[in-house]
This record gives sequence, C-alpha cells and structure tokens, in this order.
Amino acid sequence: QVQLVESGGGLVQAGGSLRLSCAASRRTFGNYAMGWFRQAPGKEREFVAAISRSGGSTYYADSVKGRFTISRENAKNTVYLQMNSLKPEDTAVYYCAAASQLVYGSGDSRSYDYWGQGTQVTVSS
Repeated sequence: QVQLVESGGGLVQAGGSLRLSCAASRRTFGNYAMGWFRQAPGKEREFVAAISRSGGSTYYADSVKGRFTISRENAKNTVYLQMNSLKPEDTAVYYCAAASQLVYGSGDSRSYDYWGQGTQVTVSS
C-alpha cells in the first residue's frame, strides 16, 4: 500500500507559476512510475505528465508541453510538478498517482494503482 499526499496548490494569476509536490509513504518509492492527472469541474480526469521509476524518462500531454516539468527525488520519496505560464484552462484538481507495474510512465489512468487526494489549482484571468 502506498499513501500519496499532494501539496502546493493554490490561486495564481494567469502567467504565474506553481510547484506541486507529492510525498509517498513507501521507502520503495523508486519502484513506482509516477503520474500527474487533473480534473476540471464537469470534465473527465485527464493525463498531465508522467515520469519513469528512475526519473530518466518523462511524458507530457500536448496541452502542457513546454510549460510544465515533472521530476522526482527518490531519496525523498517525492515527485514534483513545476507549472509555469499558467492559463485559466489549467484550473483543476491535480492528482498524483503511482504505478507498481510500470517502469516508464503512462498516460492511461487505469495503469495506476494508488492515488492522492488531490490539490486544487485555480488560475485567474
């Protein structure tokens, strides 16, 4: 069992930046590929970014490519999502997720076994 706790969400103006963190409870954090997803009101959950177990490979949704950066520190059991040039359409609840069966990340939410409770990101225009 892995518990994931997100932090770092908040209210920011368009063009601003936020850094989300996701802390995992397991020391075997390095055995999990990690992903970030988001869900806006009235919309389905969508893929944002993913990172391999080692951190050597990353993947992004087209909508955030060039603006968001996913990274991880296995020694701290933490994955990050640096969000720059934020837009109002980035407003959503952001969730981190852990996948035990993946070496590399995936954009398919069904590949992930564990989910955090989410953190709200609101971008004002």
